Amino acid sequence: MSRACRTSRRGWPLERVLFALAGSVTLLSAALALVSPWFLLLTAFVGVNQWLYVAVGACPASLLLTRLFDLRAAANTPPIS
Repeated sequence: MSRACRTSRRGWPLERVLFALAGSVTLLSAALALVSPWFLLLTAFVGVNQWLYVAVGACPASLLLTRLFDLRAAANTPPIS
């Protein structure tokens, strides 16, 4: 297996966890929109947080994940040897 395909022993980097979390919440809110259209506001909130992370480099979810689970951005992870 090539070095690029191996995953870190520490687990997923912060960006991957954020992407999975945002996708899960978006799918959940889309399903809940069948119950009430107000759940689409949750989808908008996820989108705003994604743009916040792109523009500033941090969002509420990234700050919580960094503090609670000690996740680091992929650029800050040491290379796999």
